[in-house]
Amino acid sequence: MILYFSNSFKSGLKVLFDNAPYLIESVNFVKPGKGQAFARVKLRNLLTKQLLEKTFRSTDSLMHADVVDVKYIYIYYDNNAWYFMNPENFDQLSLNTAIIENKYKWLIEQHEYLITFWNNIPIFIEINKFMNLKVVSDVSAKELNSIMSNKKCKLYKLQTGLIMQLPLFIQIGDIVKINTITEEYHSRINI
Repeated sequence: MILYFSNSFKSGLKVLFDNAPYLIESVNFVKPGKGQAFARVKLRNLLTKQLLEKTFRSTDSLMHADVVDVKYIYIYYDNNAWYFMNPENFDQLSLNTAIIENKYKWLIEQHEYLITFWNNIPIFIEINKFMNLKVVSDVSAKELNSIMSNKKCKLYKLQTGLIMQLPLFIQIGDIVKINTITEEYHSRINI
């Protein structure tokens, strides 16, 4: 097993901590005038998604987590699970709600996603920070339009089924760039 000392910690590193896989999200190295240097580290548990802040001395170390990231193509949903296919060997994989959580609104058929495995079990799916989605229809109910008449936005339905407020200049068929973290409109994509 690979051992990482705290002075080699960096964002994106996957390590074992308390017998669970963690992702290092940020590292802040501190070298005080007196005393030993240390690192303040934000760790995200890949199983529970819980964020943890820990301080490590320069002599502390963590083992590399046997975590593998594999690209899979999303193919369909059948009311029980989301199905993906490995483009290299065509193996299919189904993910349940515990892994997908609320990320289903960013899944586009035939689009590649990075799935993280720990001990050959899928534990996490990574969604890009920005997704380009097609506007498929507007939500045009009289009540909604009267509520939103004083705003510069309108409700639209995107290709994944997500309904969100977009600027009035957006047309059906446009491709829009959406921030998946804040779930906000970022820009229109010109093709």
